Amino acid sequence: MLETWVGGKRHEIKPPPLQDVRGTWAAKLTTADTALDATLLIAGEADKPKAQLAVGEQKIDAKSIAIEEGRLTIVFKSDDLDRAGIARATAIVNLAAEQASLGPGSGIWPDGATFAFSATRASTDVPKLDAKPSDAKPSDATADDSKKPGNPPDTDDADKPQPPISPVNYPFGAFGRAAPPEQPKVVVFRGATIWTSGPAGTLQDASIVVREGKIETVGQNLPTPEGAIVVDAAGKHISAGMIDCHSHIASDGGINEATQAITAEVRIGDFVNPDDISIYRQLAGGLTAANILHGSANPIGGQNQVIKLRWSGLPEEVKFAGAPPGIKFALGENVKQSNVPNATSRYPQSRPGVEQIMRDAFLAARQYRDRHLDWKKNHTGLPPRVDLELEALVEILEGRRMIHCHSYRQDEILALLRTCEQFHIRIGTLQHILEGYKVSDAIAKHGAAGSSFSDWWNYKFEVVDAIPYNGALLHRAGINTSFNSDDAELGRRMNLEAAKAVKYGGVAPEEALKFVTLNPAKQLGIDHRVGSLEPGKDADLVVWSGSPLSSYSRCEQTWIDGRKYFDLANDAAMRKRDDDLRAKLVQRILSSGASIAQPGEAEPLEEDLWPKTDIYCRCRSADQ
Repeated sequence: MLETWVGGKRHEIKPPPLQDVRGTWAAKLTTADTALDATLLIAGEADKPKAQLAVGEQKIDAKSIAIEEGRLTIVFKSDDLDRAGIARATAIVNLAAEQASLGPGSGIWPDGATFAFSATRASTDVPKLDAKPSDAKPSDATADDSKKPGNPPDTDDADKPQPPISPVNYPFGAFGRAAPPEQPKVVVFRGATIWTSGPAGTLQDASIVVREGKIETVGQNLPTPEGAIVVDAAGKHISAGMIDCHSHIASDGGINEATQAITAEVRIGDFVNPDDISIYRQLAGGLTAANILHGSANPIGGQNQVIKLRWSGLPEEVKFAGAPPGIKFALGENVKQSNVPNATSRYPQSRPGVEQIMRDAFLAARQYRDRHLDWKKNHTGLPPRVDLELEALVEILEGRRMIHCHSYRQDEILALLRTCEQFHIRIGTLQHILEGYKVSDAIAKHGAAGSSFSDWWNYKFEVVDAIPYNGALLHRAGINTSFNSDDAELGRRMNLEAAKAVKYGGVAPEEALKFVTLNPAKQLGIDHRVGSLEPGKDADLVVWSGSPLSSYSRCEQTWIDGRKYFDLANDAAMRKRDDDLRAKLVQRILSSGASIAQPGEAEPLEEDLWPKTDIYCRCRSADQ
């Protein structure tokens, strides 16, 4: 900040006084098991200091030293300290105290290990820095620096292919894999408490036999097939893999096509992004499948895509083959653009208008279908033009594409139910459905399912009547009820969302778990394959440290199709691997001598310009 203006008067901001840190400092570099005493000599000019670190007989010239906003940062080669590469340390500057000090501070060794850094000033006299012998004539050790890990190659070797500093994994980033996990022929999970979410209920000290990605048997006292891999799950709990019926992860940005009110022709499946780190994070919370929906900017939005969270799979490989197609509808503030500044040009701008545009769309689709059927029957004239938007709407009329409708208020819910019933359409799911408890009888009569928030409220006006008992009340009314996330972070702990049905409404624990397992599977038409632990279904399951409804339990393993996609032990190993890679990359940067880009200099990536959340649902703009 340079200046402020108040009442037309200019007030210049005086920069803080220059901190002169020159002098001799007694420094200490402390790790978990060692403490290294050193002398830090700072010379040069006050605004352009130079530094040298003396440890015993070793003299180490700092590559750089800077003081900015009361903090000192020093970068130095640590080869002479038996740590090949470049280290860096930073500490708060405190010159006002009776004894000037640096610290508390911290530093990072070349391998990524950390140390505590602090110093006290012993003298304010500007020292003379000793010239190292290597400054006059490079030694053999210095000449061979390029051979050390993390340093750039010699100029003569610059054109030669260099080995990678790390294996190339996919996805190309954190927690990437060298290859998808293998599928063992037979796996037995033995000795667990198994929440089947099926007719068998919860089994104590039971086992699951998985063969070639499918559940073969579930029960007690099961024999171990020859050659099977045995997972000792004694004391653990196992549940079916959880399913999120409303998600926006694994998309390549721009989840809304908001240019017009009806965009039934656009498809989430065309831009699935299997590299999204949210896939791995949600795997770590026990999620195995998700319904990726278009945003809520339109009365009739785009087509959905159901996926399995097959981390390390390609775009087509994460898609849930055979899942019935769906489409996103929406009601309320979002589609009439109540919270979009100066948005008055797109119809509809009112709740009655939303009902009318849906009715008009169904009528147009019916007429479109009739024209095509008439031409196929009579072949009179040219064939009608194919319209992808109307093709999708015809699928709705014929019951081949289910509606997933963003909905809050009871009046709009009733209007949608009645409109759809006039066209003999049964709604698949009412999403969010926060006032569903008010009209649960009408929803049950229509046959729609409800995918609700567990306890969201007060984030915009139309949710003012939301209550945390909504899910339990819908369930008691005989409606197939699930809880969804609509959020990348919340999707990491859907088991705790299910537990809220026990707290708010007294739903039995086994039934509450179905809110995130079997019930969403039924809502998406995939319950013949997933959602419960029954013979013949896909081996999508989660191993928990305790009850899946306990906030003290951790997801220890997540399996999809009989493949282990998440494991706590593997996760720790990958974290160590990625930390090591980061340290190597930092060393390459520090050794390159290239200037560091300043804030704002980097060009933004195109994919970062598109929000990956439904900004209309959160009353946010794209730049927030």
